Amino acid sequence: MAPQITGDDVGIRILCRKLVILKTESGLQWLIGSPFLPSVNVASTVRCIHTLPSDSLSPDVAKESDDIRGLIPRGFEIIGLIVQEKKDRKVEKVAADAVSAVRNLRKTLYGGDSGEQVLIGAVLDWNHENSERDIQFFISKKGNSKSVEQVSHVVYEDQPEKYIWERGCLVRCELSLKLPLYFPVSNPKDVEGAYARATEDVECKLRDPQVTYIIEAGNKTSSGGSEPIVLHGSDLDLPVELPRNAYVIESAEESYTKSLSCKYFLSETKNFTSSSSVEKVNSAMCQYIKFTSYLESQGVHRNQWHLLPNIIQLRPYHFLPSGFLHPVTAIYELSYGEMEMKQVEVRRSLHLRLGLPFDRPLLRIANAINFFSTKDDMKDKSYPKGSSLLKNVHRDIPSSGVSGGIASLIQGSYEYYHYLQDGFDDSGWGCAYRSLQTIISWFRQQHYTSIDVPSHRQIQQSLVEIGDKDPSFIGSQEWIGAIELSFVLDKLLGVSCKVINVRSGAELPEKCRELALHFETQGTPIMIGGGVLAYTLLGVDYDDVSGDCAFLILDPHYTGNDELKKIVNGGWCGWKKAVDGKGKHFFLHDKFYNLLLPLRPNMV
Repeated sequence: MAPQITGDDVGIRILCRKLVILKTESGLQWLIGSPFLPSVNVASTVRCIHTLPSDSLSPDVAKESDDIRGLIPRGFEIIGLIVQEKKDRKVEKVAADAVSAVRNLRKTLYGGDSGEQVLIGAVLDWNHENSERDIQFFISKKGNSKSVEQVSHVVYEDQPEKYIWERGCLVRCELSLKLPLYFPVSNPKDVEGAYARATEDVECKLRDPQVTYIIEAGNKTSSGGSEPIVLHGSDLDLPVELPRNAYVIESAEESYTKSLSCKYFLSETKNFTSSSSVEKVNSAMCQYIKFTSYLESQGVHRNQWHLLPNIIQLRPYHFLPSGFLHPVTAIYELSYGEMEMKQVEVRRSLHLRLGLPFDRPLLRIANAINFFSTKDDMKDKSYPKGSSLLKNVHRDIPSSGVSGGIASLIQGSYEYYHYLQDGFDDSGWGCAYRSLQTIISWFRQQHYTSIDVPSHRQIQQSLVEIGDKDPSFIGSQEWIGAIELSFVLDKLLGVSCKVINVRSGAELPEKCRELALHFETQGTPIMIGGGVLAYTLLGVDYDDVSGDCAFLILDPHYTGNDELKKIVNGGWCGWKKAVDGKGKHFFLHDKFYNLLLPLRPNMV
């Protein structure tokens, strides 16, 4: 259990899994925390990518604020800055300058001064080993003083997800607006001014203290009805009459404010959080909620509304990349279409700011959070939405039994394709086709492509079209191997592959180090073909000292129903040793093998 920060301790609680500090041109990292969580906390970081031309360690506040304004959800704020110092300046001075930069950014983002808000200035020596535990943290003293004091201790939370979601939840507010626009036909440019005036008029009406908003809550009263949650256009005025059993959410400073359990926001059939942790939210308290319009709640703030005539076709999407404890928002143009190719540079910039890799599309529309997934959908991880095929069947497979080994596994999701699916009888000849279908499903699940997983006939058609096979091949029951699979992946997905040739099954364990590197860097499923058999490889467990190893095999030769327990218990997905305890060889010694290693495309 992580140590506690109590009383008047001067300390910082680190919630994010890793403080992403890289030797970049700017060497700056904004720290994000929540004022609604106990103690000074760091929930996540985003990279500063705009700096002044005269000084790479000085943020360009205007450009940074434009980018960050809609990126971070309400309830989280920029509270600090890490500087990767390379000028050998006095640490306290660097930290004080960092706090000053944070204060300037906050003034642009949130208005006014930071008041009593504790701000963080942190310093990491450029020549250091870049260990996050060696970062020196300082905090601002009371008020707007330019002086800082070093933090007495830093707590790295063991279970950050639990820490956050037991104290808060996500609330998604949406209000669709229709604005009446009137402008002279002879001067269409007047539509911009008309739109701006209509927007300002609606904003004023939404903030009218006499306007009351009611949110239906999921909690039931003793009479069986839901307890409504009442919000107001003003932060200060109470309504003349309150509905029975209503909870009034007003300014946190007012004495009449009532705390409201976050579970009241959660209906029995809707899940408004980004993960199944909603079931853990029991004692969470939400002390202050400020109603905003649909646009503001979706990432467009009031001081951006004057830009709306130019972004009328934009729509916000919310994402929860791996390692983040809260969602981030990106605004995309709807007219770009499914391929989203015109948004590559927008996504690339977001990947840079969020410290995400550039070889995987993590922020495409298909990755966006579905706020309306039901709890049952989230519990049942074996089935992908809209598909009856089993997904990720290896997740609960027992350990391989390799003592001292390191397991390197497939990254991401896939669907399990095997004999006799879709009422198609390919028993005895279609195992490589099924392995290829599983591989293509992986590229679909990771949103590298939107094409449907091809049928056997479509696979054969592709090989004929590129001239690898004669037309008579279409509709036949001829086998295909690793080379044919590479041709199809290149034609249909533009995916390149690496092929490893092994003279005998006895030599496959010698390739474990190379296979482990593939799973760690590429993460794609591998097809193994040898003799008349083909398998899909999902991982290896390898001890480089003893040489002991095991292969995580997904077997396409299965002919039964898609029952996860039956597949796992029957060994159709499981760890296989080259030679088992009874001396039986899984890979044949008198057969050569080809291994097809699809390479992950470099794209966002």
